[in-house]
Amino acid sequence: MTSSRSRLRTGADGTASLPSDGRAHNLALVLRTLHAAGAMSRANLSRALGLTRVTISDLVTELIARGHAVELGPSDEVRPGKPSILVDINRRGRQIVGLDLTENNILHAAVMDLDGRILARSERAITTENGEELTALVAELAVTAVGMATAPLLGVGVGTPGVVNNDGVVITAPNLGWTDVPLGAIIAEATGLQTVVNNDADAALHGEYTFGHGSDDMILVRVGRGVGSSLMVGGVRARGVHHAAGEIGHVTVGTDGGAMCRCGRTGCLETWLSVPALESSLAAAALAADSGEAARDVMRVAGERLAISLAPIVAAIDVEEIVLCGPAALLDGTLIDSVRETLALRVLPVIPPPTSVRLAHEPENTVLRGTAVMVMSSQLGVE
Repeated sequence: MTSSRSRLRTGADGTASLPSDGRAHNLALVLRTLHAAGAMSRANLSRALGLTRVTISDLVTELIARGHAVELGPSDEVRPGKPSILVDINRRGRQIVGLDLTENNILHAAVMDLDGRILARSERAITTENGEELTALVAELAVTAVGMATAPLLGVGVGTPGVVNNDGVVITAPNLGWTDVPLGAIIAEATGLQTVVNNDADAALHGEYTFGHGSDDMILVRVGRGVGSSLMVGGVRARGVHHAAGEIGHVTVGTDGGAMCRCGRTGCLETWLSVPALESSLAAAALAADSGEAARDVMRVAGERLAISLAPIVAAIDVEEIVLCGPAALLDGTLIDSVRETLALRVLPVIPPPTSVRLAHEPENTVLRGTAVMVMSSQLGVE
């Protein structure tokens, strides 16, 4: 049994609904069921999906021929007659390359299997602030990661700061110096593989939801080179009409000055909460007479500003949890406590608080694992 979670579309009678373009969706339903539940017999798949055994057998045969599913051998289930043969998604026979571009000084890449397990890693130090040079560095890292794969690749997934459209174009990413960069097309040309690009917080949301037991209604806040968030509402990720849902990093959370943001304004959440901003403020606090109290004040204020930006969203859509994804050494302790305390003061008072605040599961890998989910969704229909 795998710990990942894939979602099944179901009809009013509880059986899987079959969209008009039937076969492709039926194939995806089989893969989604196996990814979520683990190995099953054809008979159990038939019962789970409400499809005939003949249909399931035909679908499984095609998936095995494609290399997307495998037979694992006889079931241990005790039953009359010949033992059933278990079928599973090809978890080890297909791999995915993921890129995480969120950290302040380093670009990360990994080769993963279909359970989100990281099999190999590579990274590159960010040595330039020139957008074109950085694009070339990202493409070179992708090619290197592809060379580390030990099984056929389904594709490449990328989690990047900024606003990204459905075609993999980074519309704007001020912290990377990018405007209208066709990142998906650039990496696809460099690697020869299908490439899916999403905002880093969206990628992290996918990773947390599928592999980290995230709820159907949550806000994930990604803290790295910049600050962004992604929203899951009723089990569906909210994108927004301009592909910018969750772009809270440049929401004004202070009219009391603050550092100049890369976007050209002051008062942006990013100027208090991004990793570079926190590290700079903590370095200054270390010079104070009471350095410990000064450092706690930095973290308290950052948590306060984050809660100010989140409170209206929490009140509007009534989420179950807020998940913070970033360096645990910075986010845990004073900062997350400040988020909880400030949020409680700014939404309807209920005991216990209706919205929990926690750290992401394996935050250092959440974006990478989310890129694997993105590729599986694109190539296999597994969500």
